[in-house]
Order: sequence, then C-alpha cells, then structure tokens
Amino acid sequence: MIQLPENVATRIEYSRTWNGVEVNRHESQCTGRVSFRLLRNEGFARVGALLDEQGRHHLEARTAQAMPNPHGYRPKGLYLAPAEMPLWGHSDHCRFLNCAVLSFHPASLAERLQIAGAPRVAAIPRLRFFDERLWTLIRLLTDAIPDVDPAAQLYGDALTAAIAAKLFDPPQAPKGSERRLSARQLRDAISLLEARLPAKVELAELAALAGVSQAHYSRAFKASTGLAPYQWQLNARMTQAKDRLLNSSDSLTDIAHATGFADAVHFGRTFRKLVGASPAAWREDRRR
Repeated sequence: MIQLPENVATRIEYSRTWNGVEVNRHESQCTGRVSFRLLRNEGFARVGALLDEQGRHHLEARTAQAMPNPHGYRPKGLYLAPAEMPLWGHSDHCRFLNCAVLSFHPASLAERLQIAGAPRVAAIPRLRFFDERLWTLIRLLTDAIPDVDPAAQLYGDALTAAIAAKLFDPPQAPKGSERRLSARQLRDAISLLEARLPAKVELAELAALAGVSQAHYSRAFKASTGLAPYQWQLNARMTQAKDRLLNSSDSLTDIAHATGFADAVHFGRTFRKLVGASPAAWREDRRR
C-alpha cells in the first residue's frame, strides 16, 4: 500500500503515454497543510499544471520544502522542471487538488517530434509561468487519459505534439497561412487510415509517411481536409457504422465491435454526439 503524504486523505491517479510523454493526473482530497516531494524518472524533465484546487491557500511548486516560490500566484499556473531539479508541491491549507504532470526525455522528444530546441529549453527551470493556451492543451490531454476509443491515440499524439511545439518551437505562421499536404501526401494518409480502420493509428506514422514533423502534419492535414486526423478517423468509422445499420441486421453490439467501439453504450454515446440521434432511432427512421 502506497503511503500518502501528510494531510492527503485520498489520491486517485490516472496515467497514459503518448509520443513517449508520460501523462499523469492526480486528484487528491486533503485536510490541511500539504507538502510533498514530487517523484521523477531519472533523466526526465517535467511540465506541470494546476488544473483545479479548493482551500484557503494556493498550491505552489518549490525547489525545496521550506523555500517559497518567488513568483506571484495567478490562476492556471504552470511549471517546467529540468530533469535533475528536485521539486516540491506545497500549500498551507487545501481541501482538493487536481494536478497534471507531463514527464519526458528532452532528447528523445526532440528526435521524435523534430524539435531541435527541446533539450536546451527544457534545461531552464520555470517555477511559475502562464500560458492559457498551453494550460488548456494540457487539460484536454489529461481529460483524454481514460478514453478507450481508437481515435484517442491520434488525438493524444496531436495534443502532445502541440504542447511540445508551444513550449519549445519558435512562433508559428499566422493562423490561416498553414501549408496543406500535397496530393500524394494526402492520398497516402487516407490510404493508411482506411486500411487500418477501425484500429488506432499513431500520428508519428502518418507524419513519417509525409516526411514532416507531427506538429506540422496535424496543421497541414486539417488545412487539407477541414478535420484533425483523429476526427477524420472517427468520421470514417461512423460512415462504416451507418452502412452496417442500414444494410445489415447486425446488433448494435456487433456493429460497435466491428467499428472499434468498446461496447454498444460507447458506440451509442458517440453516435448520438456526432449524429444527433441514437443508432437505433437513426436506423428505424431510415428503414421506414
């Protein structure tokens, strides 16, 4: 049994890995002052975000237990800790914490995502900084941890690539000026995605096929199709599902499994969200 820090009554942890980035979310119920050392993997830098908190005092990152953070508090704070830097989380009084930590090996991330500046930037500590778009991307990524849908692979890959580009890359071109995929690159992408349906596909494989970085690929694919890769894949699975609903007597459970959904409930929830009706109602309406 894992021993919890003082005044942490319960802790729930979720984790998943995309693009070699270990994504962790910790939700803790607390009863007062908390001060705990953040564990780290050898050689791994960390980016952290405070997603939510309740209590009389704000949580802050510290390099030593008794050394307060020198930077003033603002909502949606972030920190960047180099691989060798010790880090503590501290609050004089809190009742609930929801924190995200992304751990990565800077050199490996630079190679995988083709971001040469990652090791250099990741070596500079930032105990408290603010970037609302980056905070939002991290929140979206941690929300996707429990998602079992195959499209979550491309979704998480794209988010980790976007987070890394935001942290380590120079500013991108103005919105609306994104380059599109060439006709061959788009044809190759569609062929691969269609051949793998309904299984998950990694963004790294699509980007390598086109010979570009993942961050560039996500932007170029959307500029070319109007959809992010994960949205295109999910829509293609929905098209398959609709075909089976109309042209077969398969049960919803069978159709769900054939199109990559965990079960009929998962299928029905996603279908209703995208189509606006339940699969059964949609099938009945079109068979009249």
